[in-house]
Amino acid sequence: MRPIPPSGLPAQPSTRPAYHLPPTMQVFERGWLSSNNILFITPEATALVDSGYCTHAAQTVALVAHALGGRRLDRLVNTHLHSDHCGGNAALQQALACRTTIPAAEAAAVRHWNADALSFAATGQQCPRFAFDDTIDGGDLLPLGGLSWQVLGAPGHDPHALVLYCEEARILISADALWENGFGVVFPELDGASGFAETRATLELIAGLDIGLVIPGHGAPFVDVQGALSRARSRIDYLAADPVRNAQNAVKVLLKFLLLERQQIALAQVPQLLSEIRLFREANRRFLQQPEDALAAWAVAQLKRAGAAQSDGIMLINFD
Repeated sequence: MRPIPPSGLPAQPSTRPAYHLPPTMQVFERGWLSSNNILFITPEATALVDSGYCTHAAQTVALVAHALGGRRLDRLVNTHLHSDHCGGNAALQQALACRTTIPAAEAAAVRHWNADALSFAATGQQCPRFAFDDTIDGGDLLPLGGLSWQVLGAPGHDPHALVLYCEEARILISADALWENGFGVVFPELDGASGFAETRATLELIAGLDIGLVIPGHGAPFVDVQGALSRARSRIDYLAADPVRNAQNAVKVLLKFLLLERQQIALAQVPQLLSEIRLFREANRRFLQQPEDALAAWAVAQLKRAGAAQSDGIMLINFD
């Protein structure tokens, strides 16, 4: 898969050093429409971290069920509640009757299913309604795969995001707080809230941990933690120096997500689809201040330029 990365440029191939997971862990690398899933299996218990996007839910259930080999899934844990990380929750609950654990700060929004507070409506994305059984918060300890994982607050990309760190295994499950080349869109800034400072603080938190392996929310696990941190720091400095850059990146990412979900969109429909997304409108109102059809045309051109989309003059077609 070759999606548009956070910089808006095509992902560059790299030769990664081999990494080794504890025998109780498996990583399902899913791409960019669905987040990665991390499965833990011990004789005592099983658990899954993050569930992918809803249009991949049947595949998620099949992957997990196959790996479990007839065992039940005891627990599902979400690092944060963006649709690409929790869109498979409902399907997993129905198929595997798993106990579900979410960030504590999202409990009220899930209990009352406030789609605006949960970001689904704001991003123009789907997420079938799901329930939860308990919550986790920064400072908690979470037993997964026979290991103890520290739950750490990781705001920036999402104000309620969490990461999981195992000191014994020197592994960080970083979700969208740190990728090999960047991090997730700093969405709070589009709404006029603070996000750049929180992103920096989260990166410094990660820098203070003894980490040998990062399992990101998207992309392959990686061991060059210092290199990733250096790239992420440069990225946040670049975005914070001119918030228009963050807004432009968000517009491209929102369109790319629609394209990943649908695989092709009529060019004539792109302006209307984007105009229905609240964060597109907010990014434009606060920072870009362009006619919506002109901004949509710009986003299409950017995806094509980056090699993330193609067009036959009628349809915009996803290109991986």
